[in-house]
Amino acid sequence: MFLTIKNRIDNLCDYTYNFTWQNNILSPGSVIPFQEGTSYTFKDLVDELRKGKEVRITGDAGKRLGYSMGVDLKHFGGTGAPEKAGRLYIDGNVASEMGMGMVSGVIYIKGSIEEPVGNVVEVSSDEPGYRKFRSITEILCKGPGKDKLIKNSFNERKRALVLDDGILRGTVAVRCTCDASVTIEGNAYNGTGLLMQKGVVHIRGDAGMNTGAHLDGGVVLVEGTTGEFAGAYMKKGVLILNDAAGYAGANLKDGVIFSKKKVKTSPPVEELVISQEDARLIMKHLGTGHVEAMSYHKYGLIKEKLVRMRDGSVVVRKIE
Repeated sequence: MFLTIKNRIDNLCDYTYNFTWQNNILSPGSVIPFQEGTSYTFKDLVDELRKGKEVRITGDAGKRLGYSMGVDLKHFGGTGAPEKAGRLYIDGNVASEMGMGMVSGVIYIKGSIEEPVGNVVEVSSDEPGYRKFRSITEILCKGPGKDKLIKNSFNERKRALVLDDGILRGTVAVRCTCDASVTIEGNAYNGTGLLMQKGVVHIRGDAGMNTGAHLDGGVVLVEGTTGEFAGAYMKKGVLILNDAAGYAGANLKDGVIFSKKKVKTSPPVEELVISQEDARLIMKHLGTGHVEAMSYHKYGLIKEKLVRMRDGSVVVRKIE
Protein backbone atom coordinates (compact mmCIF):
# COMPACT_ATOMS: atom_id res chain seq x y z
CA MET A 1 0.00 0.00 0.00
CA PHE A 2 1.41 3.37 -1.07
CA LEU A 3 0.20 6.85 -0.21
CA THR A 4 1.56 10.38 -0.32
CA ILE A 5 0.45 13.07 2.12
CA LYS A 6 1.05 16.80 1.72
CA ASN A 7 0.68 17.77 5.41
CA ARG A 8 1.76 16.09 8.64
CA ILE A 9 -1.02 13.79 9.93
CA ASP A 10 -1.37 12.42 13.47
CA ASN A 11 -2.39 8.85 14.35
CA LEU A 12 -1.26 7.14 11.17
CA CYS A 13 -1.26 3.35 11.63
CA ASP A 14 -2.57 3.90 15.16
CA TYR A 15 -4.35 0.67 16.13
CA THR A 16 -6.37 2.57 18.79
CA TYR A 17 -7.45 5.38 16.43
CA ASN A 18 -6.53 7.87 19.15
CA PHE A 19 -8.44 5.76 21.71
CA THR A 20 -11.67 6.17 19.76
CA TRP A 21 -13.64 4.24 22.40
CA GLN A 22 -12.91 7.03 24.90
CA ASN A 23 -13.41 10.22 22.92
CA ASN A 24 -14.65 9.33 19.42
CA ILE A 25 -12.49 12.15 18.03
CA LEU A 26 -11.10 9.93 15.27
CA SER A 27 -13.26 7.40 13.44
CA PRO A 28 -11.50 4.35 11.96
CA GLY A 29 -13.44 4.84 8.74
CA SER A 30 -12.40 8.46 8.30
CA VAL A 31 -10.48 9.23 5.12
CA ILE A 32 -6.94 10.38 5.84
CA PRO A 33 -6.73 14.07 4.85
CA PHE A 34 -4.22 15.66 2.45
CA GLN A 35 -3.64 12.53 0.36
CA GLU A 36 -2.45 12.83 -3.22
CA GLY A 37 -4.31 10.56 -5.62
CA THR A 38 -5.62 8.08 -3.02
CA SER A 39 -8.48 7.97 -0.52
CA TYR A 40 -7.38 5.48 2.12
CA THR A 41 -8.99 5.51 5.57
CA PHE A 42 -7.11 5.23 8.86
CA LYS A 43 -8.48 1.68 9.17
CA ASP A 44 -7.18 0.71 5.73
CA LEU A 45 -3.61 1.27 6.90
CA VAL A 46 -4.10 -0.69 10.12
CA ASP A 47 -5.78 -3.57 8.28
CA GLU A 48 -2.88 -3.77 5.83
CA LEU A 49 -0.38 -4.06 8.68
CA ARG A 50 -2.55 -6.64 10.46
CA LYS A 51 -2.32 -8.78 7.32
CA GLY A 52 1.47 -8.67 7.63
CA LYS A 53 1.87 -6.47 4.57
CA GLU A 54 3.73 -3.23 3.86
CA VAL A 55 2.50 0.34 4.20
CA ARG A 56 4.67 3.01 2.55
CA ILE A 57 3.98 6.67 3.29
CA THR A 58 5.69 9.57 1.55
CA GLY A 59 5.47 12.71 3.67
CA ASP A 60 5.77 13.61 7.34
CA ALA A 61 3.95 11.58 10.00
CA GLY A 62 2.49 13.33 13.03
CA LYS A 63 2.19 12.15 16.61
CA ARG A 64 1.40 8.61 17.74
CA LEU A 65 2.59 6.82 14.61
CA GLY A 66 2.08 3.07 14.99
CA TYR A 67 0.39 3.33 18.40
CA SER A 68 -0.28 -0.19 19.80
CA MET A 69 0.98 -1.66 16.55
CA GLY A 70 0.73 -5.45 16.67
CA VAL A 71 -1.93 -5.65 19.39
CA ASP A 72 -5.21 -7.54 18.91
CA LEU A 73 -7.08 -4.97 20.98
CA LYS A 74 -9.89 -6.09 23.27
CA HIS A 75 -11.79 -2.87 22.60
CA PHE A 76 -12.38 -4.13 19.07
CA GLY A 77 -13.28 -7.69 20.11
CA GLY A 78 -9.73 -9.05 20.20
CA THR A 79 -7.75 -10.99 22.78
CA GLY A 80 -5.40 -8.22 23.90
CA ALA A 81 -2.45 -10.39 22.90
CA PRO A 82 0.30 -9.61 20.40
CA GLU A 83 -0.27 -10.61 16.78
CA LYS A 84 1.75 -10.48 13.60
CA ALA A 85 2.27 -7.04 12.09
CA GLY A 86 3.77 -5.89 8.82
CA ARG A 87 6.34 -3.27 7.87
CA LEU A 88 5.73 0.47 7.95
CA TYR A 89 7.89 2.85 5.89
CA ILE A 90 7.94 6.64 6.33
CA ASP A 91 9.75 8.69 3.70
CA GLY A 92 9.78 11.80 5.84
CA ASN A 93 10.00 13.02 9.42
CA VAL A 94 8.06 11.69 12.40
CA ALA A 95 6.62 13.56 15.40
CA SER A 96 6.67 12.32 19.01
CA GLU A 97 5.27 9.13 20.56
CA MET A 98 6.12 6.86 17.66
CA GLY A 99 5.57 3.21 18.59
CA MET A 100 3.88 3.80 21.95
CA GLY A 101 2.38 0.46 23.01
CA MET A 102 3.90 -1.31 19.99
CA VAL A 103 4.47 -5.06 20.40
CA SER A 104 5.35 -6.36 16.92
CA GLY A 105 6.12 -5.30 13.37
CA VAL A 106 8.85 -3.05 12.00
CA ILE A 107 9.01 0.70 11.39
CA TYR A 108 11.45 2.20 8.88
CA ILE A 109 12.11 5.96 8.99
CA LYS A 110 14.01 8.05 6.44
CA GLY A 111 13.86 11.42 8.25
CA SER A 112 14.14 12.77 11.79
CA ILE A 113 12.22 11.49 14.83
CA GLU A 114 10.97 13.62 17.70
CA GLU A 115 11.12 12.43 21.31
CA PRO A 116 9.67 10.92 23.33
CA VAL A 117 9.32 7.70 21.40
CA GLY A 118 7.47 4.59 22.50
CA ASN A 119 8.30 0.95 23.12
CA VAL A 120 10.84 0.79 20.30
CA VAL A 121 14.56 0.39 19.91
CA GLU A 122 16.74 1.01 16.87
CA VAL A 123 18.43 -1.96 15.25
CA SER A 124 20.76 -2.33 12.28
CA SER A 125 18.83 -1.56 9.12
CA ASP A 126 18.39 -3.92 6.19
CA GLU A 127 16.95 -1.11 4.05
CA PRO A 128 19.49 1.45 2.71
CA GLY A 129 18.61 5.02 3.64
CA TYR A 130 16.20 4.02 6.42
CA ARG A 131 16.57 3.65 10.17
CA LYS A 132 14.90 0.49 11.48
CA PHE A 133 12.91 0.20 14.72
CA ARG A 134 11.47 -2.85 16.47
CA SER A 135 9.32 -3.42 19.52
CA ILE A 136 11.21 -3.76 22.80
CA THR A 137 8.67 -6.30 24.03
CA GLU A 138 9.14 -8.48 20.96
CA ILE A 139 12.92 -8.43 21.34
CA LEU A 140 12.65 -9.30 25.04
CA CYS A 141 10.42 -12.32 24.45
CA LYS A 142 11.51 -13.52 21.00
CA GLY A 143 15.04 -12.18 20.70
CA PRO A 144 16.52 -9.83 18.11
CA GLY A 145 17.17 -12.52 15.52
CA LYS A 146 19.73 -11.26 13.01
CA ASP A 147 19.22 -7.63 14.06
CA LYS A 148 21.91 -5.84 16.05
CA LEU A 149 20.91 -3.16 18.55
CA ILE A 150 22.19 0.38 17.98
CA LYS A 151 23.70 2.13 21.06
CA ASN A 152 22.03 -0.32 23.47
CA SER A 153 22.81 -3.85 24.63
CA PHE A 154 20.81 -7.07 24.95
CA ASN A 155 21.95 -10.27 26.65
CA GLU A 156 19.86 -12.86 24.85
CA ARG A 157 20.70 -15.68 27.25
CA LYS A 158 19.54 -13.66 30.27
CA ARG A 159 16.88 -11.75 28.32
CA ALA A 160 18.35 -8.57 29.78
CA LEU A 161 18.12 -5.27 27.90
CA VAL A 162 20.02 -2.13 28.91
CA LEU A 163 18.83 1.16 27.40
CA ASP A 164 21.55 3.77 27.75
CA ASP A 165 21.26 5.77 24.53
CA GLY A 166 19.71 8.77 26.29
CA ILE A 167 16.45 8.55 24.31
CA LEU A 168 13.26 9.22 26.28
CA ARG A 169 10.81 6.32 25.88
CA GLY A 170 7.29 5.54 27.06
CA THR A 171 5.35 2.28 27.54
CA VAL A 172 8.60 0.32 27.82
CA ALA A 173 7.95 -3.44 28.09
CA VAL A 174 4.23 -2.95 27.45
CA ARG A 175 2.31 -6.27 27.54
CA CYS A 176 5.49 -8.25 28.30
CA THR A 177 4.65 -11.92 28.97
CA CYS A 178 8.14 -13.34 29.52
CA ASP A 179 10.68 -13.35 32.35
CA ALA A 180 12.96 -10.61 31.04
CA SER A 181 14.52 -7.44 32.40
CA VAL A 182 14.97 -3.88 31.15
CA THR A 183 17.28 -1.34 32.77
CA ILE A 184 16.75 2.28 31.73
CA GLU A 185 19.87 4.33 32.46
CA GLY A 186 18.02 7.61 32.79
CA ASN A 187 14.46 8.89 32.74
CA ALA A 188 11.37 7.29 31.24
CA TYR A 189 8.26 8.79 29.68
CA ASN A 190 4.66 7.80 30.45
CA GLY A 191 3.27 4.29 30.86
CA THR A 192 6.33 2.21 31.69
CA GLY A 193 5.28 -1.40 32.33
CA LEU A 194 1.76 -0.83 31.03
CA LEU A 195 -0.21 -4.12 31.02
CA MET A 196 2.99 -6.05 31.77
CA GLN A 197 2.43 -9.61 33.04
CA LYS A 198 6.00 -10.74 33.67
CA GLY A 199 9.47 -9.26 33.84
CA VAL A 200 11.31 -6.46 35.63
CA VAL A 201 11.78 -2.86 34.48
CA HIS A 202 14.30 -0.78 36.43
CA ILE A 203 14.36 2.99 35.83
CA ARG A 204 17.47 4.68 37.21
CA GLY A 205 15.91 8.14 36.97
CA ASP A 206 12.42 9.63 36.99
CA ALA A 207 9.33 8.30 35.22
CA GLY A 208 6.25 9.94 33.73
CA MET A 209 2.56 9.52 34.34
CA ASN A 210 0.83 6.13 34.52
CA THR A 211 3.99 4.24 35.44
CA GLY A 212 2.90 0.69 36.23
CA ALA A 213 -0.68 1.46 35.22
CA HIS A 214 -2.74 -1.69 34.54
CA LEU A 215 0.27 -3.70 35.74
CA ASP A 216 -0.72 -7.39 35.66
CA GLY A 217 2.40 -8.96 37.12
CA GLY A 218 6.14 -8.44 37.26
CA VAL A 219 8.03 -5.60 38.92
CA VAL A 220 8.58 -1.95 38.01
CA LEU A 221 11.24 0.00 39.95
CA VAL A 222 11.78 3.75 39.81
CA GLU A 223 14.77 5.21 41.64
CA GLY A 224 13.44 8.73 41.11
CA THR A 225 9.97 10.27 41.12
CA THR A 226 7.01 9.13 39.06
CA GLY A 227 4.29 11.30 37.60
CA GLU A 228 0.65 11.10 38.61
CA PHE A 229 -1.41 7.89 38.58
CA ALA A 230 1.46 5.50 39.25
CA GLY A 231 0.01 2.02 39.61
CA ALA A 232 -3.45 3.09 38.52
CA TYR A 233 -5.73 0.13 37.77
CA MET A 234 -3.03 -2.34 38.85
CA LYS A 235 -4.23 -5.95 38.84
CA LYS A 236 -1.13 -7.71 40.12
CA GLY A 237 2.59 -7.18 40.55
CA VAL A 238 4.90 -4.82 42.42
CA LEU A 239 5.72 -1.15 41.94
CA ILE A 240 8.71 0.22 43.91
CA LEU A 241 9.24 3.99 43.92
CA ASN A 242 11.27 6.69 45.56
CA ASP A 243 8.41 9.20 45.32
CA ALA A 244 5.27 9.91 43.29
CA ALA A 245 3.44 13.07 42.24
CA GLY A 246 0.00 11.97 43.39
CA TYR A 247 -3.05 9.79 42.78
CA ALA A 248 -0.93 6.66 43.18
CA GLY A 249 -2.89 3.43 43.01
CA ALA A 250 -6.07 4.99 41.67
CA ASN A 251 -8.66 2.24 41.12
CA LEU A 252 -6.09 -0.42 42.01
CA LYS A 253 -7.54 -3.96 41.88
CA ASP A 254 -4.63 -5.83 43.46
CA GLY A 255 -0.85 -5.72 43.72
CA VAL A 256 1.31 -3.59 45.97
CA ILE A 257 3.15 -0.26 45.82
CA PHE A 258 6.25 0.52 47.89
CA SER A 259 7.56 4.07 48.18
CA LYS A 260 10.57 5.43 50.04
CA LYS A 261 8.68 8.66 50.65
CA LYS A 262 5.11 8.96 51.78
CA VAL A 263 2.92 9.53 48.72
CA LYS A 264 -0.60 10.75 48.07
CA THR A 265 -2.76 7.83 47.03
CA SER A 266 -6.25 7.51 45.62
CA PRO A 267 -9.05 5.16 46.68
CA PRO A 268 -9.22 2.28 47.27
CA VAL A 269 -5.53 2.21 48.26
CA GLU A 270 -4.49 2.53 51.91
CA GLU A 271 -1.15 2.40 53.69
CA LEU A 272 -0.36 -1.06 55.03
CA VAL A 273 2.17 -2.44 57.51
CA ILE A 274 5.40 -3.48 55.84
CA SER A 275 6.60 -7.02 56.59
CA GLN A 276 9.98 -8.74 56.67
CA GLU A 277 9.06 -10.46 53.42
CA ASP A 278 8.36 -7.08 51.85
CA ALA A 279 11.74 -5.80 53.01
CA ARG A 280 13.50 -8.79 51.47
CA LEU A 281 11.78 -8.07 48.17
CA ILE A 282 12.96 -4.44 48.21
CA MET A 283 16.49 -5.48 49.19
CA LYS A 284 16.57 -8.02 46.35
CA HIS A 285 15.67 -5.49 43.67
CA LEU A 286 17.34 -2.32 44.95
CA GLY A 287 20.27 -3.70 46.92
CA THR A 288 19.38 -1.63 49.98
CA GLY A 289 20.09 -2.59 53.57
CA HIS A 290 17.46 -4.10 55.84
CA VAL A 291 16.87 -0.96 57.89
CA GLU A 292 16.34 1.17 54.80
CA ALA A 293 14.04 -1.42 53.23
CA MET A 294 11.88 -1.55 56.36
CA SER A 295 11.50 2.24 56.22
CA TYR A 296 9.56 2.09 52.94
CA HIS A 297 5.85 2.83 52.90
CA LYS A 298 3.60 0.05 51.64
CA TYR A 299 0.32 0.71 49.85
CA GLY A 300 -2.39 -1.66 48.73
CA LEU A 301 -5.83 -2.97 49.52
CA ILE A 302 -7.08 -3.86 52.97
CA LYS A 303 -9.02 -7.02 52.35
CA GLU A 304 -11.72 -8.62 54.42
CA LYS A 305 -12.42 -12.20 55.42
CA LEU A 306 -15.19 -13.95 57.28
CA VAL A 307 -14.16 -15.37 60.66
CA ARG A 308 -16.37 -17.84 62.51
CA MET A 309 -16.33 -17.27 66.26
CA ARG A 310 -16.57 -19.95 68.95
CA ASP A 311 -20.19 -19.10 69.63
CA GLY A 312 -21.05 -19.81 66.00
CA SER A 313 -21.38 -16.19 64.93
CA VAL A 314 -19.56 -14.82 61.89
CA VAL A 315 -17.70 -11.51 61.85
CA VAL A 316 -15.88 -9.60 59.13
CA ARG A 317 -12.24 -8.78 59.84
CA LYS A 318 -9.82 -6.70 57.81
CA ILE A 319 -6.58 -8.33 56.75
CA GLU A 320 -3.57 -6.92 54.91
